[in-house]
Amino acid sequence: MSCVHYKFSSKLNYDTVTFDGLHISLCDLKRQIMGREKLKAADCDLQITNAQTKEEYTDDNALIPKNSSVIVRRIPIGGVKATSKTYVMTPKSHKILETAFRSRTEPVTGTSKAVCKNTISHFFLHTALNFKQCSLLLIFQTLT
Repeated sequence: MSCVHYKFSSKLNYDTVTFDGLHISLCDLKRQIMGREKLKAADCDLQITNAQTKEEYTDDNALIPKNSSVIVRRIPIGGVKATSKTYVMTPKSHKILETAFRSRTEPVTGTSKAVCKNTISHFFLHTALNFKQCSLLLIFQTLT
């Protein structure tokens, strides 16, 4: 029996897929990993990358040699789409966002987790003053 070691990029340990022969096709490897991990082909696709060479396998007929180690990432069907939206920070939008963030940073009653208002305000003002074009999505993700 031959094997290929795989791990998801978010995991620490490798799991093993076994097969007969000297190599396994990318399509068969994906099928076996999805079966073992109970993933549905309709929900996502798998991106397979060689752990040593960082080469991404893209052709479903590509042959992966036995005893290889690969890194697996779940990706949406159709791949990842880049956004082309750019937002321009103006004094008015800065004031609106500052008001929104101020209300989000108020401590919630009965919670032991408090958010430091000064750190958030400092970060927001620093970002708004140093960069004229910012992605609002990036700011929201960074502050939440």
